[in-house]
Amino acid sequence: MAETRSVYLAWSGGKDSSITLRLLKEDGIEVRGLLTTLSGPERRISMHGVPESLLDEQADALGLPILKVALPDNASDETYRKFMTEATARIQSEGVDTIAFGDIFLEDLREWREQQLAGAGMQALFPLWKMHTGDLAIRFLEEGFQAVVTSLDASKLPTEMLGRFYDEDFLHDLPDGVDPCGENGEFHTFVFAGPVFERMVAFRSGEVRQATAPFVYLDVFPKHER
Repeated sequence: MAETRSVYLAWSGGKDSSITLRLLKEDGIEVRGLLTTLSGPERRISMHGVPESLLDEQADALGLPILKVALPDNASDETYRKFMTEATARIQSEGVDTIAFGDIFLEDLREWREQQLAGAGMQALFPLWKMHTGDLAIRFLEEGFQAVVTSLDASKLPTEMLGRFYDEDFLHDLPDGVDPCGENGEFHTFVFAGPVFERMVAFRSGEVRQATAPFVYLDVFPKHER
């Protein structure tokens, strides 16, 4: 495989995406832009529940352009492939043939991503692959990132953990069997500050809302938005 010098980064707004961005920059790889999927008529980041307006604030604080893929509710695999094919074609038109992901250990997900991109003549990069998730969580905090928990699986975590900061106390309070990075989908985060940001992203919290059971999410908005 040829040495990768520029990529797009699959961006969820959370901790794994953020530390992936940090590692890419440390390795001298240029991140040309972010790629984010938005779901439903409210256009929220898939699985994280973060609205488009706050995503825009976050991308601006990172100083990076963002390519959005807006999916309808309950999009079929065929619809997903259609939208992603259009997105990858646009990325390729910029001379980029690689998308980086923040996946850590889910083999089937990695294989699926690689197959999807290979079909478009592109390749996938996984900077966090097989890192120890406990060590990665501590590194995230030690490097000065700050994040808030925005969604979780209520069958694995109490709803009261929504809105908590992702910090050592949060990690200490995780039930046995819950991955410290939430790699099995137990929870998701929104990162609002850290070494890859040019400024802190000011936000405010709203109500807890029910997603597709057993998932719940916390409404978060730009602080200036009413």
